Amino acid sequence: MTESTGPLAVVGKYFDALAAKDFPAVAGLFAEDVVWHQPGANQFSGTHRGGAAVGQLLGGMMTASEGTFELSLTGPLMVNGTVVAVPIHFSGKREDATMGQDGVDLLRVEGDRIAEVWLFSSDPESEDAFWGAA
Repeated sequence: MTESTGPLAVVGKYFDALAAKDFPAVAGLFAEDVVWHQPGANQFSGTHRGGAAVGQLLGGMMTASEGTFELSLTGPLMVNGTVVAVPIHFSGKREDATMGQDGVDLLRVEGDRIAEVWLFSSDPESEDAFWGAA
């Protein structure tokens, strides 16, 4: 990452922390009133508001995937003002199921914090099947 400040730097730190499974660092990058839009029709879908709710969401995903949930970048971070688009691949497995697919994450940054997140999945039906019913 060549930029040390601005939206690209904040989002770069976020994905570095996710890759390291450094969840305190991840939580520290969210605005207190962060809004997270989780797609699909599964137990994690919907709009989650506030750092505590987003932390609970991410913790629930790690629990449901038996600690195997991983996310990796598949291309460069792209910025338009305060919004950063990130092509990703995410995967997870548990005793009776596996999931792996591409997606796009959009993150809106305010100052040095992530204020809003929108996630897009390439195969929403298989993601719903993996995470389980709402």
